[in-house]
This record gives sequence, C-alpha cells and structure tokens, in this order.
Amino acid sequence: MIISTQMLLEKYRDYANPHSKIKRLNDKGEIFYLTRGLYETDKNTPGYCLAGAIYGPSYLSFDYALSRYGLIPEAVYAFTSATFEKKKAKKYENHFGTFLYRDIPSDAYPFGILIKEENGYFYQIAEPEKALCDKLYTMPPVTSQKDIEKMLFDDLRIDETEFAKLNTGNILMIGEKYHCNNLKYLMKFLRRNTK
Repeated sequence: MIISTQMLLEKYRDYANPHSKIKRLNDKGEIFYLTRGLYETDKNTPGYCLAGAIYGPSYLSFDYALSRYGLIPEAVYAFTSATFEKKKAKKYENHFGTFLYRDIPSDAYPFGILIKEENGYFYQIAEPEKALCDKLYTMPPVTSQKDIEKMLFDDLRIDETEFAKLNTGNILMIGEKYHCNNLKYLMKFLRRNTK
C-alpha cells in the first residue's frame, strides 16, 4: 500500500520523534521510500503499479509499454512514463526500479490510455498505438515514408506481425495531435499500406 509521510506522522504522532520512527522503519525494510513524501509498505509490489504515484499525472508508455505488448523484442528494465507540461525529463530510482518520465504534447496526452487494476493498485498504461506514437515523438525526425519504415522495423525492431494488429484508425486519430514529422510520416505510411 502506498502511504504518505503525513499518514505516518499521524500514525506515530505519540512518539517523541515521529520522523526518527519513520526513518527507522525505512532502514529496517518495513516501509520503502518511493519519492519525497511517499512510501510503499510491500517490497514485492511491481514497479509499474507505482509509476503514476511517484510522478504525475503520468501513464506508462514508450519502451516499457512497447515491450509489454510484444511490439519490441528487448526486455525493458525501466518504467517509462509520459507526462505533459513538466518541461524536463525526470528520473527516480528506488527499491522498486528505475522510473523515467518525459513530456509529450498536451493535445495528445489524454487519448489512448487504459486504467488497469492489480491487487488493489490502479495504474495507467498507453494502448499499444499510443505507446508507439509517444515513442516516435521522442525520436530524431525523419524526412520520408521510407525513413519511418526504417525507423520502425530496423531501428526500433518493431515486430511486423504485432504492428499489423494495431488499430490504424486510432493512430490516425491520435497522430494528428503530436505535430511532428515522425507521426506525419507514420500516418502517410499507414494510409498507403492499409486498405
């Protein structure tokens, strides 16, 4: 369970020094520091359940989501999340893993997000199409459909079978909101290659 420093201070308010008590609990592994003001009580909680609490608003996306959906072959060891209007990328490391956050355009942010529940934890993750759009937004700009095809299947090593299962309509709807070359060429590529 995620708990705040405020909750702990309230719980241990009768102690002479509640802050020292919290530090001892953390040192003994009875609670686990997430980020300033937040702790987790269960050391076995999966990191993806905690990413949104550590920094937000955010949802899991980019490499983490692409790997989870089987779109890229690599195992991903960081929990990568999308934010908006934060102006700079953030990185947090704690007992549960490495958490990376970066902005996407505000216009694109609210679309294509799923809310999942697991063991009482709620977390948000991009749909596969959204995760791909987010990832392409962060990559160096291409200048042709040929380049976007190379970026997809050579650079990112997107699985062509999984790519074929993506909902083209979703990509065409969301893609407009990024205002970047990579998405512009992805949409052209999809319009040309899908019936």
